[in-house]
Amino acid sequence: MKVFSGSSNPQLAQRIASYLKIELGRCVLDRFADGEIHFYIDENVRGEDVFVIQSGCADANFHLMELFLMLDAFKRASAGRITAVIPYFAYARQDWKDRPRVPISARLMADLLETAGANRVLTMDLHSPQIQGFFSIPVDNLMAAPVIANHIRTLNLANLTIVSPDAGGVGRARVFAKRLDAMLAIIDKRRPAPNVAQVLHVIGEVRDQDVVIFDDMVDTAGTLTLGVEALRREGAKRIFAACTHPVLSGEAVERIEKSGLEKVFVTDTIPLKDQASRSQRFQVLSVAELFGEAIKRINEGSSVSSLFT
Repeated sequence: MKVFSGSSNPQLAQRIASYLKIELGRCVLDRFADGEIHFYIDENVRGEDVFVIQSGCADANFHLMELFLMLDAFKRASAGRITAVIPYFAYARQDWKDRPRVPISARLMADLLETAGANRVLTMDLHSPQIQGFFSIPVDNLMAAPVIANHIRTLNLANLTIVSPDAGGVGRARVFAKRLDAMLAIIDKRRPAPNVAQVLHVIGEVRDQDVVIFDDMVDTAGTLTLGVEALRREGAKRIFAACTHPVLSGEAVERIEKSGLEKVFVTDTIPLKDQASRSQRFQVLSVAELFGEAIKRINEGSSVSSLFT
């Protein structure tokens, strides 16, 4: 087994390697003078079980192109098996034709990964679990819920309610609520345009409850902060948020700072931006051990799903 890292999230890759008690594989990633990506593998990988860690974050287009070139290099270097470890799977939000003349970006991503040379994909909290069906190779979709739930238990919150920020996330929130033996509420939302959300009302009882808004990602934080306002109106006591992927685009950090959120729990699938890392509102929980254990089990041929039972 050999583990290599792209440039998107070297800190997480190093933590995963430390958990596995191995050194990251030797490779060189730089750019030609015109900005094109230059990559080569600086050790023999013939017949090896190779894992390439790369998140689709920050400059997603650049990092994805970097990943495709890395996969192609390992394929041409005769690696035995190549697993693309993608903690944050970019382009997952457009997974069906919600209007005429639009791409199905998630399907295209699946095709590109397979063409580049991936034999398997390991990711976390896909925006839509059905994206796994776009692949003809095995896909392991890990859940950050155990890591986040273990931390929330340490807060000893009374009368806990888990809140789904929209109807699409109800299944995810229900599983999380069951894990914490908590109640469930839903924010009824309408989205008139991309990245524009309008909250209508809260379904469920949140008055005098400590609530955790649970979602797979926080992007512009528009949905999140509108949800906080709605929960305040309904009489919620303490309001937290827990999101796997801290995308934090545009003015997201400022919105969260001005909101009534007490704390936002995120994972390190995406490196926290400088502004967010300086904020007291964010707390990062590492998923390195979860990824490390999944990589170990894939290499050994044992069960990955048993991690969540």
